[in-house]
Amino acid sequence: MTTQRAPLAGRDEILSRLREILAESFELEAARITAEARLREELDLDSIDAIDLAVRLEEETGIKLADDELHGVRRVGDVVELVHAKLAGRAAAS
Repeated sequence: MTTQRAPLAGRDEILSRLREILAESFELEAARITAEARLREELDLDSIDAIDLAVRLEEETGIKLADDELHGVRRVGDVVELVHAKLAGRAAAS
C-alpha cells in the first residue's frame, strides 16, 4: 500500500524524496546520493533501474516520465529538474 505524501514543491523537497527512494529501492548509501552524482557511473543504476525509478516517481507525484525524457537524464540533479519542471507544468495547467 502506498502512503499518501504531501505534494513535492521545491527542488530541495524533490531531491530529499529522491534520495529516500534511491536509498530504499536500490540499497544505496544516502551520502552517495548528491545532485551531482551520476546515475550510471557513480550509483550503478542501469536502464531497468531507471524504469523502476520512473515508476516510483510516478506513484509519488502522479506525473508520467516518458522514455525519451529519461534518456537525457544523467545525474540525480537532472531527475530533480525534470520532476520539478513536470510538476510546475501541471500546476500551471490547473
